[in-house]
Amino acid sequence: MNSLILRTAVPALAGLMLLFSIYVLLRGHNEPGGGFIGGLIGASAFAIYTIAEGLASARRALIVPPITIAGVGLFLAAISGIVSLLFGDAFLTGQWWFPAFNPDLKYFSSVVLFDIGVYLVVVGAISGIAFALEERE
Repeated sequence: MNSLILRTAVPALAGLMLLFSIYVLLRGHNEPGGGFIGGLIGASAFAIYTIAEGLASARRALIVPPITIAGVGLFLAAISGIVSLLFGDAFLTGQWWFPAFNPDLKYFSSVVLFDIGVYLVVVGAISGIAFALEERE
């Protein structure tokens, strides 16, 4: 797209969208939101950046290929399920750890690990689709 206003506004808007997507991701395990919604917001940021700046610039901004991001996310989501099997619970049962080394940190959770995995799968898959559609034009 050849709009000066869009090319000027999109870098700041995409940065804000990515920041908001991380907020929604981290808020989601206690309240509405989470990995899927956060991932959609993050992928939308890359899609709008692709429209404004072009495909080559968006690929450089993403750094890692979208399929790699989705693969890492799928791996993290699977690991979060396997962790529960190690503790003798059913697959994908939430596990919480309370570290003694840092009293300010309330807990680590396999639920957050699963949400991060879903976030990465959605960002990778939707960005890959958006990039493929942009290549066709």
